[in-house]
Amino acid sequence: MNFLRGVMGGPSAGPQPSGADTIQKLCDRVASSTLLDDRRDAVRALKSLSKKYRLEVGIQAMEHLIHVLQTDRSDSEIIGYALDTLYNVISNDLEEEEQEENSAKQVDDLGSQFTEIFIKQQENVTLLLTLVEEFDFHVRWPGVKLLTSLLKQQGPQVQQIILVSPMGVSRLMDLLADSREVIRNDGVLLLQQLTKSNAAIQKIVAFENAFERLLDIITEEGNSDGGIVVEDCLLLLQNLLKNNNSNQNFFKEGSYIQRMKPWFEVGDDNCGWSAQKVTNLHLMLQLVRVLVSPTNPPGATSSCQKAMFHCGLLQQLCTILMATGVPADILTETINTVSEVIRGCQTNQDYFASVNAPSNPPRPAIVVLLMSMVNERQPFVLRCAVLYCFQCFLYKNQKGQGEIVSTLLPSTIDATGNSVSAGQLLCGGLFSTDSLSNWCAAVALAHALQENATLKEQLLRVQLATSIGNPPVSLLQQCTNILSQGSKVQTRVGLLMLLCTWLSNCSIAVTHFLHNPANVPFLTGQIAENLGEEEQLVQGLCALLLGISIYYNDNSLENYRKEKLKQLIEKRIGRENFIEKLGFISKHELYSRAAQKPQPSFSSPDHMMFDHEFTKLVKELEGVISKAIYKSSEEDKKEEEVKKTLEQHDNIVTHYKKVIREQDQELEELKQRISTLTSQNEQLQATVTQQVSQIQQHKDQYNLLKVQLGKDTQHHNSHSDTFQMNGIQTEEVSKLKEELEEWKNKHDLLQGQLREKDSVIEKLNSSQLEMGTTEQSSQTSKSGGLEHNSELHKELETLRSQIQLQSAEISKLQMENQKLQVMNATADPVLGDSGATAATSSELEARLEQEIKELKSEVKALSEEKESLKQHLDSSSSTVAILQEEKSKLQREVAESKKEQDDLLVLLADQDQKISALKSKLKDLGVPVEDEDDIESGDQGDEDEDGDEEEQD
Repeated sequence: MNFLRGVMGGPSAGPQPSGADTIQKLCDRVASSTLLDDRRDAVRALKSLSKKYRLEVGIQAMEHLIHVLQTDRSDSEIIGYALDTLYNVISNDLEEEEQEENSAKQVDDLGSQFTEIFIKQQENVTLLLTLVEEFDFHVRWPGVKLLTSLLKQQGPQVQQIILVSPMGVSRLMDLLADSREVIRNDGVLLLQQLTKSNAAIQKIVAFENAFERLLDIITEEGNSDGGIVVEDCLLLLQNLLKNNNSNQNFFKEGSYIQRMKPWFEVGDDNCGWSAQKVTNLHLMLQLVRVLVSPTNPPGATSSCQKAMFHCGLLQQLCTILMATGVPADILTETINTVSEVIRGCQTNQDYFASVNAPSNPPRPAIVVLLMSMVNERQPFVLRCAVLYCFQCFLYKNQKGQGEIVSTLLPSTIDATGNSVSAGQLLCGGLFSTDSLSNWCAAVALAHALQENATLKEQLLRVQLATSIGNPPVSLLQQCTNILSQGSKVQTRVGLLMLLCTWLSNCSIAVTHFLHNPANVPFLTGQIAENLGEEEQLVQGLCALLLGISIYYNDNSLENYRKEKLKQLIEKRIGRENFIEKLGFISKHELYSRAAQKPQPSFSSPDHMMFDHEFTKLVKELEGVISKAIYKSSEEDKKEEEVKKTLEQHDNIVTHYKKVIREQDQELEELKQRISTLTSQNEQLQATVTQQVSQIQQHKDQYNLLKVQLGKDTQHHNSHSDTFQMNGIQTEEVSKLKEELEEWKNKHDLLQGQLREKDSVIEKLNSSQLEMGTTEQSSQTSKSGGLEHNSELHKELETLRSQIQLQSAEISKLQMENQKLQVMNATADPVLGDSGATAATSSELEARLEQEIKELKSEVKALSEEKESLKQHLDSSSSTVAILQEEKSKLQREVAESKKEQDDLLVLLADQDQKISALKSKLKDLGVPVEDEDDIESGDQGDEDEDGDEEEQD
């Protein structure tokens, strides 16, 4: 301790030691002291000197500090001092605040060099990971800060060491669950550095439940109203999701997209947002864009877009879009986010088209956004965002394209002028004095025509009133008029891009363009002149437009046939010069920038020259036009003949394919009918089986009743004998009454059983009729008919035998009734001698005779129904014979159908041989020909795409 007092500035008679000497003595003390207290005090002193004497402490003490971490782990205080000292030596954060700008590079190198020394032994990083697991605050917190600093200095090397360490990443994930906010927040910063540009670590962190924990932290901190911790969590989420398809899919499958919706809930009063809230909301919007970025795989992007619509996230974003008081940068980023959420997703695009701004009267959100795009007073970045939103709305959205173009057509324009349509805004921007509005409107209108030949033809009908008293001119003519007036370069580039998109793959539009005699001389004059670098881009686009007029020319105008236009180029421009000017487009720097990504991102309005989709068109047409310029007239004629022949053969093949497709549909329908009839047959068989079982049950019940009836008859006879022998007693008369009541009850039960039998027979009749109908409707079945008929015969025979048995049993019942009548007759003399009792028994006898008569009538009706059932069975037999005949007829028709299909296949094979021969001739002539697989895939696509492919061919 006395030594430390002298070192730390106590009074001394001699000269003061230098910093290096003091550090050396402290290092010796750390290395040689046996007492833990002495070593702890020495490390504390090194910590206090490490900020001022960073280089000296790092050089002399690093090895001793690492040794302390290895040997003194039982004392958390000395471990904490050692970690803090190493952090001060390695970290650049503290030094950069004190250093001047000219020494900043030296500071960075110093931290990087010390980090490299520390991680040279991988055991040091593993030891640090072990220390981070300690719960003690004085160990865990400095350990987290030191590991974060190591990752900042030498990220890839430290990432690799942690990746190969057992449970290295999992140990660090526990920091997010620490109850102490300081450690948890610094743990988020550590994971930010750990997950930078390392997909393997990103996946491990994601599967360690990072998404759940980070979203919980954001919710606890107040979502967008939270502080810097929310910002750090959002940056970590971006690291985990950006360009990582596996984590994006895991995020979507885990239903975490639904938890993003509360982030974007804004109130009516949006004034006075804090800078931190603006930052947080900006990062949240960027996180949404990461999930639906156009650079992601299409399937993953589409699934995320659908999830955002179903959970209401898109609706929430549109609410921000139409809200008032939202800061400009948040509004711009929201527009960009909505753009990518709806891009290429028909459901989302349809919803966006239905969104209205809260105005009076309500206006569509698209119209409000376009008003901002063509307003030169709006910020440049906002206008770019609106253009991107409009492009994404029209991307692969033919319905939306048609709605935009329809607002320009004469039949749909609002004559009252009460509302402004999207088409009117685009036309207004196209011909305004602001060159940026000209360019944006031209590109937006070009996207409305992208890959849609029908709309290109419809747009030719648009007429514009240029001035009072003059006749209206077409939109195409007005565009060429502005081109010839020598406007700004940006305006001409936009109009030329619109015209190139409009004329490509549309022969009718080319004819309209060439019909104006001033257009071709203007283009050749522009191409032939030797102008400055600024005009070279215009020359290249003019060459592209003239090349499109040649390539898609249908030779309908005699003065502007393909051959004459080529001769004109040869005479006035020269083929080589024309090709060189055409190449100016793809060699331009701005062309390369625009080709990188769909979103228009320009540093200034002057750099706004090319559109991303237009670069694709240039890439597609540049080589084709170059070949077309050098082709001779004979080659053109041969190519046209071959194209016509191919079209004829394609039509024939298409016809036969249509015939085969129709036959396949018919076969499918027949198969469905067969399956339906089979199921109906099975149901009927089940019904018959059920009815047979019910008949058997009734038969058993009938037999039981018959046995009981026999016993009761014998008992009644014995009572009659006793009555004759011993005379009539009052008790015996009462017994006789009771027996008669029992007979009455049994008779009622027998009547109920007969009624049930009647209902069963009626069911059998109806089922037989249904079976007959089913047999007639199953004429189209191809197999199983004979087996089904044999089963029907067996079932009919079974029913006949059962009915015969029932008729025999009914005859037995009639005999029993006759015996009962005889028995009653023998009881008459005895009953006649007994006064009042005889009168009562005679009444009972009359009632019994009446009931027996009713029973006979019911038996007779049952026998009549039996006869009708036999007749139904006979008709069923005749129906089976008819079914067999129609089945044989159907088999003959199937055989004829197979023969016709074989003939069609032979014709198709001949056509394929002819087509392959023609294709080989075309390839010899140098004409690009699509493969057979492309033709098949095009044939199986929708009608619109098929039409587009045929026109391109």
